[in-house]
Amino acid sequence: MFGDDVPAVDAADVPQGAYLLDVREQYEWDAGHAPGAAHISMAELSDRAGEIPRDQDVYVICRSGARSAQVTVALNQAGWLAKNVDGGMKRWAEAGRPMEGGADGPPHVA
Repeated sequence: MFGDDVPAVDAADVPQGAYLLDVREQYEWDAGHAPGAAHISMAELSDRAGEIPRDQDVYVICRSGARSAQVTVALNQAGWLAKNVDGGMKRWAEAGRPMEGGADGPPHVA
C-alpha cells in the first residue's frame, strides 16, 4: 500500500525493550497486546503525540500493519524515527511473541 517508503521490521525482529506504540482501538488492546507497549489509538495520535519519545526508534504496531504504516509515515514526516511492524499483532502472535491482556480469556488478536 505504501511501497518502499515505509521503514519496516518483522514482528519477530522488534528488539527487546524497544518503544512499541500500539495504535489499535481500545477493544483490540484489551483483547491482547505486547507487554510494555504504549497504547495511543490512531484517532488520539494528534492529541497525544507529545507522549511519544523523540530520542529513540518508535516501532508502530496495529492488527495487520496497515494503520501502523500510515502512522509510521506521519511520525517520520513530523521528525520521529518510526518503523512499521510488518504483519502487526497478527504476525506478533504467529511469531510467538509474548502477549498480555485478554480480559475475557487468554490474550488474543481482535
